[in-house]
Amino acid sequence: QVQLVESGGGLVQAGGSLRLSCAASGNIFNINSMGWHRQAPGKQRELVATISSGGSTNYADSVKGRFTISRDNDKNTVYLEMSSLKPEDTAVYYCRWTRRVVFVWGPQDSDYWGQGTQVTVSS
Repeated sequence: QVQLVESGGGLVQAGGSLRLSCAASGNIFNINSMGWHRQAPGKQRELVATISSGGSTNYADSVKGRFTISRDNDKNTVYLEMSSLKPEDTAVYYCRWTRRVVFVWGPQDSDYWGQGTQVTVSS
């Protein structure tokens, strides 16, 4: 099992910045990718950003140029730097780590999720 603990959420004015952290513990091996997702009230959870084991990053179009995902392998922590925040960024942000085990018949992914941290952007 992988345990994830997020921190760094809060209330910020539009145009402001926040940095989210996600610290992992437990059986941290074969981690293929890490990511941040968010869920606003009444909406489905959506992918915000991912970073692969090789360091490649991807972002949702809505956050490109404003958010940056990064990781510190020594601290087993992934970060999400958020700037130029908008009211529509308001959501609960969840950290996700994916373990990949490759079997003879193919790869099998297991996702682990944090408890979520609230980000509220006021206008």
